Amino acid sequence: MILFPAIDLKGGKCVRLWRGDMNRATVFNDDPPAQAREFASAGCDWLHVVDLDGAFAGKPMNAKAVDGILAAVSVPVQLGGGIRDLAMIESWLSRGISRVVLGTLALRAPEIVRSACRKFPGKIAIGIDAKAGRVAVEGWAEASEMTVLDLARKFEDSGAAAIIHTDIERDGTLSGPNIAATKDLAAKLSIPVIASGGVASIDDIKALKNAEKIAGVIVGRALYDGKVDLKAALQVLKS
Repeated sequence: MILFPAIDLKGGKCVRLWRGDMNRATVFNDDPPAQAREFASAGCDWLHVVDLDGAFAGKPMNAKAVDGILAAVSVPVQLGGGIRDLAMIESWLSRGISRVVLGTLALRAPEIVRSACRKFPGKIAIGIDAKAGRVAVEGWAEASEMTVLDLARKFEDSGAAAIIHTDIERDGTLSGPNIAATKDLAAKLSIPVIASGGVASIDDIKALKNAEKIAGVIVGRALYDGKVDLKAALQVLKS
C-alpha cells in the first residue's frame, strides 16, 4: 500500500481544512516546496497535491506553488483541483505532474474523463469525495444525488489508474478513516482504491493496510500535527 502525504494549497500556502470548509483552514506551512522536500526526504514514494482554491474556482489558482513543488522534488506528484478540460490535463502532465486527479469533471463530464484515460494511460485518477455515500463536487460545496459506487462504476473499463475515495465528513478531523466504506468500494471495483480522510494514527494506517484491496492512503493533518511520523508510517507499510 502506498502512503501519499497531502499538500493542500490555499493562497499559496499549505493548509488543512476541517470537513472541507474553506473558512476553517489551518495554515501549517507558507512554503509548499519546503514542505514537499520534507516529505520527500522522509522517503515517501508519492505526493498528493490539491489546489483548493482551484477546486472552488473551477480553474488552477495555485500554479506557482505547484510548479515550485515540482522543481523541489523528484518523487512523482498527483494533482487535483480545478482541472476541467483535456487541455489543462495535458498542460499539467507536460509540466511534470505524474498523475492528474479529476473529481467534479468525473460527475459533470464523464466522457471527457474517459477520453483523458485513453489519451494518457496510467495518468488519470478519479477523485470521489463522499458525504453520506453521495458524491460531493465543486470543492465539496455541492452534494449530488449520485452514489459513490455508481460514479466509480462509470470508469471501470476506462483505464483509470485509481479511485481516490475521500470521506469529507472525516477529512481534517483526525477522527479515523472510513475503513468500512472504502473497503466495500474496493471490493466492488477492479480499479485500485485509495483511502482519504480522517487518518489519525499509525494504527489507522495498519488497519487500512490489513483491509483487502485498498491500494493506498492519503494522510494530511495527522502528519502536520505530529500524530503520525512519516518515516515510521512508511516503515509499517514496507514491513
